[in-house]
Amino acid sequence: MSTRNTVIAGCLLLLGGSLYSAMLFPSLPAQVPTHWGLDGEVDGWMGREWGAFFGPGFNLLLLVVLLVLPRISPSQFQVDSFRRTYNFISVLLLGMIQYFQVISLQSALHPDLDSGRWVVAGLMLTMGLLGNVLGKVRRNFWMGIRTPWTLASDTVWEGTHRLAARLLAAVGLVGALAVWMGAPLAVCFWGLMIALLLPVVYSLVLFKRLQGEGRA
Repeated sequence: MSTRNTVIAGCLLLLGGSLYSAMLFPSLPAQVPTHWGLDGEVDGWMGREWGAFFGPGFNLLLLVVLLVLPRISPSQFQVDSFRRTYNFISVLLLGMIQYFQVISLQSALHPDLDSGRWVVAGLMLTMGLLGNVLGKVRRNFWMGIRTPWTLASDTVWEGTHRLAARLLAAVGLVGALAVWMGAPLAVCFWGLMIALLLPVVYSLVLFKRLQGEGRA
């Protein structure tokens, strides 16, 4: 995905999200759900004046940040070598935020909606799509599994991201399906956390192994 198309997609998400929020605003209750516990129940709210437009506002800030970060990257950590993947992940993150905004507003309008399940399913699916392209991300400061060991070695970075890509793709897609089959949300969520933690541990183990072989 080109940077131009990324900006267009981001602006369309911002516009669509803002219009959606403005359309629903008169019907919203005083409080809008903004956080869900591991049991899937809402446990955090925000006043509708802020909650209705939090998603588009956050996406505007995120879009600006994602466009600026490549310009301030150190010369040895630039994103040019995986720019299309960087842009795809940027749009994926923007889409995820807007998705959560829709669920938040719908949950405010329909308290009986099983919104926690929609939230976790969306998170799982996003992580699955992220895993599908994560292996293409090259060493940088802004995106990926950034540990002291991956940043110190291209070999460690690539090995860690190959593992992370497989884990996230599998856990994300299987987890999304499991959510809709009625699996406990906490089990799915912690499965995702383990899939994110294992590559961090692996990066240390791989670095130490290469260091012992004199290749780090």
